[in-house]
Amino acid sequence: MRFAVIVFPGSNCDEDMYYAVTDQLGETAELVSYTATTLAGFDGVLIPGGFSYGDYLRCGAIARFSPIMPAIIEFANNGGLVLGVCNGFQILTEAGLLPGALRENKTLNFICKDAPLKIENTQTAFTSAYGQNTEIRLPIAHGEGNYYCDEATLAQLKANHQIVFTYQDNPNGSVADIAGITNEAGNVLGMMPHPERAVEWLLGNTDGLPLFESMAAKVRQ
Repeated sequence: MRFAVIVFPGSNCDEDMYYAVTDQLGETAELVSYTATTLAGFDGVLIPGGFSYGDYLRCGAIARFSPIMPAIIEFANNGGLVLGVCNGFQILTEAGLLPGALRENKTLNFICKDAPLKIENTQTAFTSAYGQNTEIRLPIAHGEGNYYCDEATLAQLKANHQIVFTYQDNPNGSVADIAGITNEAGNVLGMMPHPERAVEWLLGNTDGLPLFESMAAKVRQ
């Protein structure tokens, strides 16, 4: 099983993602440059957090036009598992793989702290290893994590059970307390909290590890 960890100019959570998959999950991962044009041979794609292209114009707006993006879009459209965390979530919305947009936090300040979350849907490829009604804590670190969509899109997200994570104490103003969503097919997940920063007891938290375990289990199926 091979996971591709996409590295853009300005990515800074790529090594964390790589470590979570290899050292903690025991699977194979490869750092893949934004200049690559194929994802052949990979079973999952991980888009890490950071500040791709310095967040110029808008978070994820330039990364969306990187050479690797057509391959990511094709991979997702063919049913492959794609996880975008923080800046990765922003890139996925810019690329149209997820609905909505990420705006500046309501406080206009960068937020860096642990956030209590509720798992709204444990029947996804990313959350099957969590128990029902599970509440977890994951780190957040973002300046533009305020998820927004119009009322019609929100209604669709709710109807299709695409809202996967919600904040227990909304830190950024996201509509409906949304912290993470999937696409309608359920194979693409975008989330602002960082599961890769909560995968070992040395850091005092393993609440993020079941997410990667869920992905691995889905691929094996």
